[in-house]
Order: sequence, then structure tokens, then C-alpha cells
Amino acid sequence: FSHLPKVALCEALENLFVLLKWLQVTDLYKEVYHHLARYVPKIYCLGPNLNPQSEDLLAQMLLQAPLEWYLCGEDPSTGLAKLEQNNQPSQLCGHVFKVGEPTYSCRECAADPTCVLCMQCFLGSVHKEHRYRMTTSGGGGFCDCGDTEAWKKGPYCQKHEPNISDSCQEDPLAHLSTDMIARCYNVFSVVLKYAVDMLTWDKEDELPLGLEPPNTSRQSKPLRVQVMHSSVVAHQCFALKALHWLGHVIGYSDALRRILCQVGLERGPEGENSSLVDTLMLCDSKMWKGARNVYHQLFMSSLLMDLKYKKLFAIQFAKNYERLQSDYVKDDHDREFSVTDLSVQMFTVPSLARMLITEENLMTTIIRTFVDHLRHRDLQGRFQFERYTAQQAFKFRRVQSLIGDLKYVLISRPTEWSDQLREKFLEGLDTFLELLKCMQGMDPVVRQVGQHIEMEPEWEAAFTLQMKLTHIISMIQEWCATDERVLIEAYKKCLTALTHCHSGFADGEQPITLSMCGHSVDTIRYCVSQEKVSIHLPVSRLLAGLHVLLSKMEVAYRFPEQLPLSELSPPMLIEHPLRCLVLCAQVHAGMWRRNGFSLVNQIYYYHNVKCRVEMFDKDLIMLQAGASMMDPNHFLMIVLSRFELYHIFSSADCRKRYNRENANKDVVQQNNTLTEEMLHLIMMVVGERFEAGIGQVEGCDEIKREILHQLCIRPMAHSELVKALPENENKETGMERVIDCVASFKKPGVTGRGLYELRPECAKQFNLYFHHYSRADQSKAEEAQRKLKRQNGEDTALPPPVLPPFCPLFASLVNILQCDVLLGMLGAVLQWAVEPSAGHWSESMLQRVLHLIGMALLEEHQQLENSSEDNDVYFNFTLKMSRPGEAPSNTASVLALLENLQNAPHLEVHEDMIRWLLKCTDTSASPLFQTACDKDKAERKRKAEMARLRREKVMAQMSEMQRHFINENKELFQQSLEELDASTSTSLEHSPASPDAALACVGPRRSRPREKRQVVTCILCQEEQEIRADGKAMVLAAFVQRSTVMSKNRTRPPHDPKRYDPLFMHPDLSFGTHTGSCGHIMHSHCWQRYFEAVQAKEQRRQQRLRVHTSYDVGNGEFLCPLCECLSNTVIPLSTDRLLLSSCDQPGLGQWLKISGQQIKAMHSAHRKLQPVSEYWNAEHCVKGTHMFLSPDKCPMNPYSSTIKEMLTTFGTATYKVGLKVHPNEQDPRIPIMCWSSCAYTIQSIERLLVDEKKPLFGSLPCRQDDCLSSLARFGSACWTAACQPTVQGHFIRLSTLIPVSLSLSLTHSQVSVVLSYGSVHSQDSSGLSVDAVQLHLFHLITVAHMVQILLTSGPEEVTMEQESGEVERGEEEGACRLYNTLRTHVGSSLPEVGSGWHLWRCVKTGILPYLRGAALFFHHLHGVPAPPELHGQYNVLCGYLSLPSNLLQLFHGQQELLEPLLHGFPRESNSLIDLPDDYSALINQASSFTCPKSGGDKSRAPTLCLVCGSMLCSQSYCCQTELEGEDVGACTAHTFACGAGVGIFLRVRESQVLFLAGKTKGCFYAPPYLDDYGETDQGLRRGNPLHLCHERYRKIQKLWRQHSITEEIGHAQEANQTLVGIDWQHL
Repeated sequence: FSHLPKVALCEALENLFVLLKWLQVTDLYKEVYHHLARYVPKIYCLGPNLNPQSEDLLAQMLLQAPLEWYLCGEDPSTGLAKLEQNNQPSQLCGHVFKVGEPTYSCRECAADPTCVLCMQCFLGSVHKEHRYRMTTSGGGGFCDCGDTEAWKKGPYCQKHEPNISDSCQEDPLAHLSTDMIARCYNVFSVVLKYAVDMLTWDKEDELPLGLEPPNTSRQSKPLRVQVMHSSVVAHQCFALKALHWLGHVIGYSDALRRILCQVGLERGPEGENSSLVDTLMLCDSKMWKGARNVYHQLFMSSLLMDLKYKKLFAIQFAKNYERLQSDYVKDDHDREFSVTDLSVQMFTVPSLARMLITEENLMTTIIRTFVDHLRHRDLQGRFQFERYTAQQAFKFRRVQSLIGDLKYVLISRPTEWSDQLREKFLEGLDTFLELLKCMQGMDPVVRQVGQHIEMEPEWEAAFTLQMKLTHIISMIQEWCATDERVLIEAYKKCLTALTHCHSGFADGEQPITLSMCGHSVDTIRYCVSQEKVSIHLPVSRLLAGLHVLLSKMEVAYRFPEQLPLSELSPPMLIEHPLRCLVLCAQVHAGMWRRNGFSLVNQIYYYHNVKCRVEMFDKDLIMLQAGASMMDPNHFLMIVLSRFELYHIFSSADCRKRYNRENANKDVVQQNNTLTEEMLHLIMMVVGERFEAGIGQVEGCDEIKREILHQLCIRPMAHSELVKALPENENKETGMERVIDCVASFKKPGVTGRGLYELRPECAKQFNLYFHHYSRADQSKAEEAQRKLKRQNGEDTALPPPVLPPFCPLFASLVNILQCDVLLGMLGAVLQWAVEPSAGHWSESMLQRVLHLIGMALLEEHQQLENSSEDNDVYFNFTLKMSRPGEAPSNTASVLALLENLQNAPHLEVHEDMIRWLLKCTDTSASPLFQTACDKDKAERKRKAEMARLRREKVMAQMSEMQRHFINENKELFQQSLEELDASTSTSLEHSPASPDAALACVGPRRSRPREKRQVVTCILCQEEQEIRADGKAMVLAAFVQRSTVMSKNRTRPPHDPKRYDPLFMHPDLSFGTHTGSCGHIMHSHCWQRYFEAVQAKEQRRQQRLRVHTSYDVGNGEFLCPLCECLSNTVIPLSTDRLLLSSCDQPGLGQWLKISGQQIKAMHSAHRKLQPVSEYWNAEHCVKGTHMFLSPDKCPMNPYSSTIKEMLTTFGTATYKVGLKVHPNEQDPRIPIMCWSSCAYTIQSIERLLVDEKKPLFGSLPCRQDDCLSSLARFGSACWTAACQPTVQGHFIRLSTLIPVSLSLSLTHSQVSVVLSYGSVHSQDSSGLSVDAVQLHLFHLITVAHMVQILLTSGPEEVTMEQESGEVERGEEEGACRLYNTLRTHVGSSLPEVGSGWHLWRCVKTGILPYLRGAALFFHHLHGVPAPPELHGQYNVLCGYLSLPSNLLQLFHGQQELLEPLLHGFPRESNSLIDLPDDYSALINQASSFTCPKSGGDKSRAPTLCLVCGSMLCSQSYCCQTELEGEDVGACTAHTFACGAGVGIFLRVRESQVLFLAGKTKGCFYAPPYLDDYGETDQGLRRGNPLHLCHERYRKIQKLWRQHSITEEIGHAQEANQTLVGIDWQHL
């Protein structure tokens, strides 16, 4: 578009004309449409090749600029700036969240969980000191900072704090001239009208009136459609641009925002629902996603940011609510793309929600819309969810969003009620009861007898509905609790609804009369095991909730005349909840097995913490309410009848038990379980008083008790406790308020998590029959508590705890404990226990009976304590339990039976409990009660004291006898002590020839360790074997891997494996080869057999199923047979070959001479090549070359064939892994790779010890020790396996290069030179000993290293001169002398240095890692024991290495020519990147990270490399790359560039660490971020603030430095098979 600029100029001029024209016309609407009709198609239809930038530029110049000119009446750049200046900053933040951005909600101050702050506002607010929750946004919502209704306190951050001087009420339009207001009004109405017209336009082949393109030529039909269609699209594109532009312009001023709102909500000529905003909302589901997003954003930045218009918009929204929701249900896009998603912005504002309930009857509208969408009913009008089609299920999921809206409306309770609000709320409640009536009794079940159910019925939909409504039901009760009149009305309505439900059920149930123990009651015949029964009873449960509120708010005592309590029929109230509880009991008893899993699942959820508050708990309350209004005997008979146990307990001789009938064993078993369950139910009805309103307790007592009973099972982490407690509508459990009174917190170590432990003083409140325990929980808790009591030396009885008193409305419940029917039942069970007949009673039945008796005794005791005069004690259990039966049967009393049972041999377990009961009975006259306990304690104390004295006496006797024995056999002991002494001293020193000589590990004077046979055991065949050079080969399982852990340069491209020469290692160690081992030893032949078996198994497996294993057999990997550690080769074990040395060895000069000749000789022998380097020729070469070397002397190979084979195996493996090439046993680089691996492993271990501040020797685990010795000795032996001339060639190249080139890692050179010398020595006849040569080589390399350091030492950093002693002065002078020598050689490139002190310090610190590495190497090569005082002190180290402690004496004025160096010393250890302390900083960083491939798109799974700190876009197709012919994800590709195939990543959105190795191996690892409770939060589900735990991060770093990542992955994959199936390469 070369013509673009010219056009642009002309157009700019034209702008002015357009502007003048527009300012004069009367009908602006027509003019602007004309202008747009002319230019929009031109700009957006120029064809596919126009790039978007110039499109935007043209649109800006030709279309937006004139509008802005018109709006401002002057140049927009100045006009808009003026507006912005006059504008008062908004107190609302309104920042719209991006996907993945962190949001914060204060758990103490937020009005509800939807109130959130952006990071900036949060950091500037008071809430960061409170308990807050941090989540990542799904995108869309906006920051609520500045909204006073969203926060109970602290609504403003520092930035949005309002100025006191501003009068907030003034109208923003006051600052604008009327002229300007009129112009804005005109422009906004035209542009918004245009945008709405275009976005809601549904014809493809024509345009709205006024936008037809001017004078188009008429062509044949189809072509015209094409042209028109493209211009429709063009106008739609510009319509979106226009909305963006509006959003941008109103950002300059509140006044403009207000004018836009006014334009948008102004009614059109058609009346109702005709404003532009309504039009957009109602066409929402017809638009495409992009258009919806743009106009929703505009609504949020205009209507929702202006409080006056937010209210008007909310009213329109509520008016159209039903239509919008119906559109949404039929729509196919997600909720976040629907306009209904804006409900959260309005319904959660308490004032708006109340206004919408009263004025628009919103509550009724929402519920009615919801009910209308669930059309499937059965004949009784109940919901029917069976045989749900996929379509209906999808629709059901969408309809659930309505419940969410209802929750928003109800989430904040009103503090004051108006009559209108009461009226509308109760109207809403009526509709809600209609909904509940449709649920009452839905999904009924009938017991299957004979054969198993054929098809599992659909049960999930009904439970989903129940779960969604749980919070709504609770909130409706809370609303009722805030106003007495509402509560009374609601109670009446609910009762009417329940009566209505019951009238439909009662047909066909015959009345019968039950009588027992002299009482009789009329009821109906009904068997749960034969008729229909349903678990869904929401109407009765709501009534139960309201009944408790009557008691809690004391309405029942103050206005009894207004309540229909006298009309209640208690048997009707308890009927259905009782059936439900009996159903659970029968399922436990195994009577419903043939009904399949759907019923088991329903029972599970009925008790589950998500549902129980509005299901199980309320059923229990309903039973309590009913029982409190009935004769307790009648209540118990009805219960017996429903449990189908009436016939057992009512027969006259029930105590003889019905074993005469010889009943079916299954039936007996079932009846036993049912009896246990029924007794448990009675306990719960009498004992569950911790809900405020039933018992006289505070609101927090209930939750305390929940926590206490959870912790009685075992100590628990915070997250486990939260899961075990019910959440309210704000996702709060209320646990933090009370946890500290019942539990103490124990912090976690490096692994595990923080735990809460029960405070010991709370244990006495433990109730074994706590109503929320499952069977499993109960037995665990019982075991734990008995164990605790045993440890504390108390008796193991678990008596019932003391209970709070009942509220007056429920007070009569205690009478159940002393009624005749219960005493009859207790007597019967005790009688069966006295004379146990075949299996007709169970121990747990007896245990429950004892518990009930205990409850009754405690109740009586409390009544006595609390009574003022004697006459008002009406509870006398002791009297009744000691009364025998009536005349004809003369049964024994309960008390007598208990006394009989006390010594029954088959009841030892319950002995303690029975004793406790009898004691309570004896002392039930209150003051004695205490003293008996005391007496008992005193008795127990006395016994314990006697036992202690007896123990002490016995111990004293034993020690006396011992002393006597020693005295008699004195000389025997003396001998053994001396031997012991001697052995320890030798083991310490391995004493060298002269005891005072210092230990040295290198050189002619090196200490010779005692020759000791090394005998090891093979882990596979368990045979012992001595390690000898000519014996069977023994091998260590080993793992060789490429590594960049020590790398100082991660950017260097990997070398080409075919041409790379690994002999000289660059000091930046950009790639190394590390060898590790688990230290387990095998015979080589055993290992070969094992590996072949693994290979064969792998081939068989491949035919069966294609799952990865955690190891790759194709690459030679296997798991160590003993510890399952990942390995890929084996290292042969060998001994140190000892060669005796003659005493007088030549000095350095003479040795250099000899070496020079030897090298020369080898050179000519190997190849007639260019002469050896000049340096060697000039200095040392003598003519007689063959004087010292006999080439014909064929070297002896000391190793057996198996060892040689293993040498080759390990060498090839190292070569293959290290260079990433195919194995080739002939390749000359094999020995080099082995030496390099040995050096790299030593270096990495030396660094690891420094970082962990451990001594150099003695602190390595034996597996690393063995590995190092084997590596070093293997290196010195590997020339025997390779071709000798090649190794000699390597030696020549190394020797010639050492003094010359200094850009190499000298630890590597030193190891390689020493190890390659073996091949030369085998042909040496000059009488030089290996030791002397090793020393000379070592000295040479040390010198070279010092030169390296001096050349790279920077200018001094230390200005302060240190006082130095005599010795140091010598060292400093030496350093200066050497440095100056170097300067003369190298020239002026070295700066002048005045102080020798600085130079010497550089040398000392720089050379220490190298010396430590050398010490490790020689120690393991020769097995010389380490000096005990060696902790890396410099002088000892030098002695151990046979070096003078003033290293500069090594020079003796030798001068070399040196090249400047590339890298500095000393080398620092690498560490993982630094992480921020607060996790949200990482989330924020990740939310602004965009995918590098797909222009500016947010990355879904941003992942941070912990080695180098790069952020990657993981787990998505956009960033896949090809690696060795395979598509891999960003992380896998990055591991090969950064970590030689091993990677450590932090997945920011999931908060988990990812380990990767190669393409197929990976595992997830716990992140180093913990919340305040010492737990990680993987997946960021809980949202507690997370902080970096340095110990855990150090642990990850240690794994990395030890090269254990691959091993960690191997163990994880073996332990968890699901990890193997994940496609790690796509991450």
C-alpha cells in the first residue's frame, strides 16, 4: 500500500470538512450513517492481503477521528486530556481480571466469597494482615475495591481511599458545558445505535436502513450477495471497534460514562424492553462469542461502574430474567460467554438484592424459572430423573446456574425487615416449598428379594439437586431466624406443606395396636423392607430446622398462642425420618444387597459431610422433636415396630430369647445388627444436644465437638479437618475460631505436613457413639482412646461424657432413659449376655446397653446436682433399675444382672465399664460419687508404687551379681580390653611404616594401606567372593547420565557427537557425564543372566500391552534387583595394584628429560607424524631415544576375561550416554569418556560436600564411596581393554598440552593424565616407579592450575593490608615473583599488582576445590586412609597430597609462555534459581506471561524452569517442537537444551513441581511452597496463602546436585503405576 500515506493526508484534511459539516446538520444520525456506509466497506473489504495494523490505522483516521473531533469540539488530544484532568478519580477500582491472574478474598471482611481484590489493591489494603484466600481468576470479573457493600470493613485500599473534601454526591455532569453534553449525547446515541443494529442484524444479504453503500452498480444476483455479505461483515467488524472505542472514551471521564449509560437505558419508541441495552441482552444468545465479550466488557465498564445506573440496569435485568435464562439454557456456549453471568455483579450487592426481591419479586421469579425447566414428573407430581438422556443431563447442568443466582440473592441476611420484604420473602418461600414438595419422596426404592436388580437406577441427579439446594435451605432458615413474624409464618406454611404431602401417602396403611410393659399405642402397619421408601424428605427437614429455631429464638415460649403446636401429630412428624433411618440400618445389616450400588451410594451421601446437615442431622432432630411431644414408651414401641424388632422384645419370655425356634443364621445376624442400630438411634435421640436450640449450648460448641471427635481418631492436618467439617455458603467451616481450645498444632519437618493433636484435657468429652462417626471411624477412635488410657495408666472404660442440659422445648426427651419399655429392652439384652446362647446377642449390643445405662446414671447425677429442693427431682433411674420384674415372671433387675456380669469370663473387655457403672450406682447419692473415684485412684496408685519398689529391688540385685562376676574373672576382662584397644588403634591409622610419618596419598612416599582381602556378597546368588584381578568379576549397578549441574554456560550449543574430541574439558563444564551407583554388588554373570531375563520379559510384554515401564530396556536400563534403583550399566570392582618403588627417584628435571624421550619414542613408533611440540624438542630431547623404552616388551594383562568383558561394558555405556552415540567398542574416545566421567563425578561430589559444609572424608554414604573407588580404579585399568597405542596417544597429547593451553578444566586433565600413564608404564624399562611419575604429573598440573588462577585473578577487591607472619611473607613474595614473571611473558595484558597478599589469597581459594578433588581421587585410587584431622584445612591437605604447603616452591623459576585464560576461579557451586517468598508473586508473573508462539495469547499452563529461570508454555500444541524426529512439548525440549535431558520445573497454576528425564520419564513432586498449616496446596484448591519453605527447596536442590532426579522419578513411577501412563513428552 505504497499509496497509503497520500491517501491518509487527504483523508485527514477531509476530516475537518466532515467535522464542519456534522456540526451544522440537524440530523446527525443520517450523516454519520452515510459516512460509515461510504468508508467502512472500503477499509474492511480491501481483500485478504491488508494487514490488521493498517486496517486499524485507517479506521482510526477515517472513522474514529471525526467522531472524537465532534465530541470534543476541538483537537481530541487536548480535549480528552482536559476531560481527564477535571475528572475526579473513581473510588471503584473496576480492574477487569485476565485469565490466571491472582485474586484475593478476605475471609474475615468480605461480604461473600465473590468479593475479590486485584493484587495491587490487596497489597495496599488492610486485608493482607487478615486471613485471606488466594485464587486464580478464570477471567471476566472485576476488582471490588471501593465498593462499601462488598466489605464489612476496610473497603478501600490506599490508592482508592476517597478524599474527605470531595462531596461525593455532586453530579459528574456539572463540569461539562451544556453544548458538550448535547454533542456527547448525539455521538453516543448514534454510535451505540449503529453498533447494536449491526450486532443484532440477522440478514446476510442486505444492510440496515441508511447503511446501504452509495450507488452500487447492478450486477447479476449471486455476485451481489457476495459483495453485500462482505460489507455486512465489514460493518460488524467496525461495530465491535466502535464498542471498544466507546469503552475507551468513557474511561476519560465519569461524566461521559454517565451520558453513555443514559443513552443505553433510554427507552425507544416501542416502549417496554426497547432500550439499546435491552436489545443487546435479549439478542445475547444469537451473537457470536467475540461480540458478546466486547459488549459485556462495555457493560461492566459503564453500567456496573455507575451506582445510579447499576440499579436501573439491575431492574431491567430482573425484568428480563426469565427470558435471559431460557435463552441461556438453549444456548450452546459456556456460562462465562452469556449475559446471565453478569448476575453475580448485581445480585451479590445486598441493597440491590433486597430491592429486587421487593420490587421485582426476584426470589419467586428465580425459583419459578427453575421449576419450569424441570418438567419430568411422576403421577404424584414429584421430579423424575430416571433414564436421563444426555441432552436432558446437559440442560439440567445449565439450569443449576439458577440456584447459584438464588444463593447470591440470599447470601447476606437482612438486618431490618420492611412489611414489603416480609411479604415478598414469604411469597418466595411458598414457591420454594412447591419446589421441595416436588422433591419430597422422589426416587423411592423397594427392597429386591430373590434376584439382583437388573439396571442401576439413576440417583445422582436427585443428589446433585439436593447438594445444590443444601445451602439455600440453610440460608432460608437463617433469614427466618432474623425476624419472629417471618419465622412463625414460615413454620405454619411448612407444616401445611408437610401435611399436604402426608395426605397423599397415607392410603392403604392398616392401623394396629402395640402393647408392651403395660403400655399400648396405636400406629399403622408399615415395613420398610417391603414397601416403597425414599431418602429425599426436604419438607420435613426444613420443618425440623424451623422447629429448632422456635426453641432457639424462644418464640415457642413467648408466643405459644400463635403457633400450631397443639395441632401437631408427633407420630406423623417422625414417620418418614424414622423410615429413612431404618433404611440405613437395614442397608448396614445387609438386607438390601440385591439393590446394587446406587442405594449404597445414596446412603453414603446421606451421611456424607456435604449433605448431612440438611439430611441425616435434620432427620434426627425431627425424631427428637416428635419424641419430645410423645409418651416415651409410645415412641420406643413405634421405633421397635419400624425396626421390625417388636416381636422379639414384646414377647412375654423375650429374656429366654427365641432360640427355641432355631432361626435362620442370616436372620439372627440381621436382627443383631438392627438391634445395635436401634440402640444407637436411642442414644442419639437422647444424647445429641449440641445444636443451639435443642441443648443449652453456644453456636461454636457444635463445631468444637466435631473437631474433638475427628482428632480422637488420630492427629489430622488442617486440610483433612476442613474436609471433615460442613462448609457454610461462604465456604467457611468456622474452625479457625475454636481450633485452639481443643487442639495444639505440631509443625512439619522437611517432609510430611503440620498436624493438629487433641489437647489431653479434652479427651474426657469423647463419646464413643458420636453420631457422625462411620463404623470404621468408630472402631479406630475406640482403639486410639483405649490405647491412650492404657498409656496413662487409667482404666480403659470409655464412659459417656457429661452432656449439656436440654432446652425447655426438648426437655422431656430425658424421660426416654427411665421409661419402662427401655428398661425392659436393657434387661433383655443383659439377660442374653448372662446366659449366652448360640450367637443371639453380640458384644457391641451389650456395649451399647452399658453406654445407655451410663448415660442414664450421669443424667440422674446431674439432675441431683442442679436441683434446689428435694421435691423437684423427677428422674430416678437407680430406683427403677434395681426393681425386679412383676409377679408372674419375676425377672431379675437390671442392677442384679450387671452384678452377675461383672465377673463373667467371656466379657473381660467390658469389665472396666461394668465396674464403672456399678460404682456410679453405689454412690449415686451425690457427694459420694466423687470419693469413690478418689478411693479407686488411691488404690491404683498404691499398687503402682509397690510394683515400682519391687522393680528397683530386682535391678539392684542384678547389678550386684554382675559386679561380683567381674571381680572374680578380672584377668579375663583385662585381656579382652587390651585386644579391643589394639584393634581400634590399628583401624584408625592403618599404621604406615614409621608411626610419625604423615599420611600421603601420592608420590614415592605414599602410605601403603595394609593389604586386606576384600570379600563381598553377590545380591543375586548370595555367594561370597574375594575381589582379585584374576578372579570372577564383581560389578556394581550404576547409572551414567549426562549432566549440566556444574555448567557455567547453558547457552553453548551441544557438540556434534561424531567429530567432538572430549580429551580436553572446557572449564565452564557445559556438559559432563556423571556416574552414580546404588552400591549393590553382583557377579558379572549373575547380572548378565538377570538383564537377559529383563529383556526377554520386555519383549513378551510388548506383544501383550503397550504401556511404558519406568525403565527403558532398549537403552540398557534396568532396576537394581535389590533396591529397584534405576541403573543402565555396571562398574567392575578391582583392587589397587601395588608396585614397589625404589627409594631414590629422579627429580623433576631429570624426569622431564626421560619423559620427553619416551614420548618422542612413542611418537615415532606410533606414527611418523610432525615432530613433537617445539617446547619439548628445545628443552629435553636427547638423541638416544630407545634408551629408556622397550617397545617390544609386551605388557602383561593382569585381568581375567570376565573382568575385561565388564571393563568394556562400562566403558561403552559411558561413551554411549556421554556422547549420545551408538555403542562402538573400538572407538578411541571410550577411555577418555571414562576418565572424564570419573573427574566430573569427583568434582560434583566435592562441591556437594562444600555446599553441605561436610568434611571431605568420612561423610560420604558408602554407596558413593564404593562408586568413586570403582570409578578411579576402573579408569586406571581401562587401558587394558582399549587398544594400547590409542591410550598412549592420548597421554602424549595431554602431556604436551598441559603447560601450554590453559583453557581447560585441570581436574579433568589431571585425572586423565594420571590414569592414562598406565599404558606408557607397561612398556617402561627405565626403573621409574609409577608413584614418582604420578607425583611429577600432579606437580606439573598443580603449577599449571596456579598459573591459570593468577592469570584470571581480577584486580584486588581488598584495600586493607593484613599483618602477615614470616611464613606467609615468603608465600606472598613467591606469588609476586611468579606474577611478575608471567607479566613479562604475557606482556601488559596483566594489570600491575602491588600486594602479594591479594595474589596469594586468590591462589589459595582458587586452588582449594582442585586440591580437594585431587585428594578424593588419589584416596579412592590408592585406598590410602584419610588423615583424621582433614576437614579441608589447607596445610593438612597439602601434606596428604605430598605438596609443599607453599605451593609456589613448585616453580623453581621455571618459566612458561602462557595464553590468557577464558574463565575465572574459584568455581562457585550452581544452585537452583531464587524463588519469591510469597507464591502470589509467581502467579502474577505467570499471568502476564504470554505464549511466545501464538501472538499475545495467554498461556494455559505457564511453567518455570527452576534450573535457569525461563518461563515456558507447557502442555499445549502451540509450543511443540520436533526433537529427534518426535513432537515434544516445551518443557521436554527445554530439558535437552538446559539440563542434558533432565529438568526440574514448577507448574505455576497447579503449584506442583515436575521432574522430567528424557522423553518418557517424569513425575510430580511436592512443591516447596507451604501454607501456614505446613501443607502444600497442589492445584491451588484451598487458596490459603503460600510461602516458600527453604528446607524443602534445599531438598529439591540437593536431589538435583546429587544427580538423583532420574532415580527419584524411577522410584515414583514404580510406586505409582498411573504415572507411567502419562505422556510426559507432551508437557
